Order: sequence, then C-alpha cells, then structure tokens
Amino acid sequence: MKILFVGPTLHGEIVDGRLKNAPDIQCRGPAAQGDIAKAVLQGASAIGLIDGRYEDVAAPWHKEILFALSHGVFVLGGGSLGALRAAECAAFGMTGVGAIFERYTRGEMVDDSDVAQLHAPAEMDYLPLTEALVNVEETFGRLVAAGLLEAKTGDDLLAAARAIFFKALTFEAVIERAALPAGETARLLTLVQSHRVDLKRLDAHRLVARMKELPDHRSLETVPWTMSEPLVWRRYIGQLRASAEA
Repeated sequence: MKILFVGPTLHGEIVDGRLKNAPDIQCRGPAAQGDIAKAVLQGASAIGLIDGRYEDVAAPWHKEILFALSHGVFVLGGGSLGALRAAECAAFGMTGVGAIFERYTRGEMVDDSDVAQLHAPAEMDYLPLTEALVNVEETFGRLVAAGLLEAKTGDDLLAAARAIFFKALTFEAVIERAALPAGETARLLTLVQSHRVDLKRLDAHRLVARMKELPDHRSLETVPWTMSEPLVWRRYIGQLRASAEA
C-alpha cells in the first residue's frame, strides 16, 4: 500500500482519494502529527510526504519518519513541508525529491514559511488561497533570467514578497507593495499570468513518479542505526496501535 499525504500542492489532481495518473497511490490529505506512524501501523509499504498541517495541530513528527524507515517503509518527501522533512531526515534514509528539497539541503531555504500556503478545507479540495514564497521567487527569477524583467525590479519584488506574511502572500499583494511605476503593474500581472512557475507542483509530480517506481512491499534491508524508543514514544505508539485496532 502506497500512501501520499498531499493537499493544496496537487489541488485539482485528486479524485476520490486517488491521483488521476497514479490510481494505485492512496491520497490522505496534508499530514498532521501521528498520521505517518498510523500509516506504518496500517501496513504502508511507501509513504510520500508533500503537504503537512501546522498551526491548528502539530506537524508531522521526525520520530515517526524514523519509525517508518526502521520498519522498512520507503519514505519520500518533496514539494512542500515534505521537502523540509526530507532534508532533515536524509541522513537516516528518507528520500528527498525535487528542487525545493535541494534548496533546503544546501541551506538556501531554512524556513517552513517558504513553502506554506493558506488553503481551503478538504471539502473544497484544499484550494490554495495564497501563493507560496518559493513559487513567487521562482517566477520572478525566471522572468529576470529571460530578460522580461529588469534585475533591479526583480530584487524589489522579491524583497516585497519576503516582507509579506504567508497568509497574505499573493502576486497582486507583492506587486502592490513594491509600488512600481504607473503602467508597470498591469504589464507585470500579465507576465505573471503567462509565466507563473508552480515549483511545488512540479516537485510533487517528480515525487509521485518516484513512488510509482517503488515496489509495493517494504524494504528487506535493515537501517544502519537503532531508533531510540523512550517511554513517551512507546506510550504514543501504543495509543496509536490501540486506536488502529479498535
């Protein structure tokens, strides 16, 4: 059983809990603390982490990722919070996928707010309501590289974007905050509409492609480390196991 935790990053591509181009992968929405461990207890052979929950509940725990890896479960991360967790847990065997993961690994990105997005609930298919900073940076960076935007303007726009709280971040808000010359605003909005880069979605597609290649059984290889299991962890897993068996 292959399980993918994803929401706004792949909005519009999930039908009845399955990806249109990968029906063998079960989608469960953004992961909160405990969801990865539950998937392990339920028999998952591979777990993909793209989107995670935060603020209202605790985010996925590093410990449960190690728990999955120690049980031979293939764990992949990319596209959003999964990219950050993959960078943090790569030394233990978690597989990172995509450009965002690479940027976290190199230290070019360090904050989860770089990939965070405000989005609608599951009933609305996790519709994104704001833009992720990583997508804004990639879009303006490519416009500058293509000669469609002056480097100075690009720098001003990026500075404006980084000053906006992620819950209010949109291309319109960035352009308004940058206070561009009259006439430039409309031209830039048109450029963004035709050249917007959704780096999160691109990386998510790469992760899905990797998951499709994995066998639908757990790895037989043992990890070269021993997972510490303090009392609080044993109690936590015991509670999860009891609820899964209920």
